[in-house]
Amino acid sequence: MKPMLPSQLSSGDVIADRRADYAKMLAESGEPQSAAELMEQALELVPRWAAGWFTLATYREKAGDTPGAIAALNEVLALDAGDVFGARLKLAVLGGADMPDRPPSLYVERLFDDYADRFETSLVEKLSYSVPGKLAALIAETADIPKHFRLAVDLGCGTGLLGPEIRARVDRLEGYDLSKGMLAKAADKNVYDHLGQADLSVEPDLSGVFDAGFATGRADLITAADVLMYLGNLQDVMVIVRELSADGAVFAFSIEDAQQQAEGYVLRDSLRFAHSEAYVREILADHGFAVQDLARSVIRMDGGKPVHGILFITRKSA
Repeated sequence: MKPMLPSQLSSGDVIADRRADYAKMLAESGEPQSAAELMEQALELVPRWAAGWFTLATYREKAGDTPGAIAALNEVLALDAGDVFGARLKLAVLGGADMPDRPPSLYVERLFDDYADRFETSLVEKLSYSVPGKLAALIAETADIPKHFRLAVDLGCGTGLLGPEIRARVDRLEGYDLSKGMLAKAADKNVYDHLGQADLSVEPDLSGVFDAGFATGRADLITAADVLMYLGNLQDVMVIVRELSADGAVFAFSIEDAQQQAEGYVLRDSLRFAHSEAYVREILADHGFAVQDLARSVIRMDGGKPVHGILFITRKSA
């Protein structure tokens, strides 16, 4: 999933907006250099338009002007300290900044709020996303783990695609996501017993992650389907998983497979992170989880190319 261009966010100036609209038409017609020049003219009128600078960076990148794109992204950061557009991630991909270990929360929240209405159509029908069914099947097939669970916590539940796949095997199903738009779509499925907002990218203080009064150490199944690729360093999220888990709990999740790209994790052009199997195993062991089973699989398509992933079934030591 790629971040959407904020070109439709108004600058507050009618002439600048009109130029931005024309620039968008040029970019869509395959003329990114001309589009960039027109966006530059728009930004002369509204130099503090963060969304405009981000759009200019995109056009410059498509035109092959990497230094120009980096300069525009630095303007975005100067105007938007919360980094709602994910400029730091893009800078890292372009070589203009060090790789961050996590995305900005505001960026992730906006990304998925904007994507919620068309998420399932785009991901499942167009990109052949298959993790929920494959992960649920692997849970069912893995030896020496329970076949029924008292409480399942679905981290990063999104629109609730995994919920129907595991509902029959759990007594209570809770889903958490950063995006309120995604949670609204999940609620429409009437599968979850409870849905709440949670930010997995914050420091691992559960009082700042989950609903007030959330009790730890009570889940015997935790899932994270297509979630960890939006985090780089997995140490903090594993603290959360460990604190949520009862002894002997199962943690089932997917990652994008870094393959030969990195020994730890790498930020890809998609602005998602890919992790190596060795890195994931090391993090799991640090937090008392042992791998029970894993499966390599194509988890979606992206730009017409397969995205390779690894599905893990792990268990917390008793």
